[in-house]
Amino acid sequence: MADAYREIITRAICGKGKKSGRSTHSVTPAHKPSNILGCWVINHRYKTHYQKDAVVVEGTYDINTWYSYNNNTRTEVAVDTVSYRDKVRLTLRDKNLVSDKVEVTCRPLQEPNCLEAKISSNGTKVEAEVEREFLVEVIGDTKVKVQVEGEGLEETEIEEEDDLDKELSGLDSELLTDEDE
Repeated sequence: MADAYREIITRAICGKGKKSGRSTHSVTPAHKPSNILGCWVINHRYKTHYQKDAVVVEGTYDINTWYSYNNNTRTEVAVDTVSYRDKVRLTLRDKNLVSDKVEVTCRPLQEPNCLEAKISSNGTKVEAEVEREFLVEVIGDTKVKVQVEGEGLEETEIEEEDDLDKELSGLDSELLTDEDE
């Protein structure tokens, strides 16, 4: 008998995308900075939502800038919470999605971190350049075509019924109940 094909619906990764980016944020310290001593990013939080051909990642993080002031005689840390919005295009997309009800997973490949911090041209702010990178996956129900080999389900059921009939015909008819006949 020839091999047959069936379509099945399964849950699978139906889309993938990756995006890296940089943003420059202005932090306003309490005092006019003399020097930047360090800058780091903490408390990263984000959420995602699916849009037909992309996943939008929206989040926030704190930029902590350690700086000196008063002619490098004192130090302080300026903290500013900033937000971002990245649209991650799906480079791999399954055209056989059964429904728009999908689950989105997002994993930072590069947590936000400060590449460079410098005093702005007017001398009152700190400009912090931050990089980040995400990998997103869209999981949903999709159709997959599979090859079915052999006799097939219907023929197997018929053979099993024939075997049962042979077994029952060898029994004494007085022992059979209504259900067995």
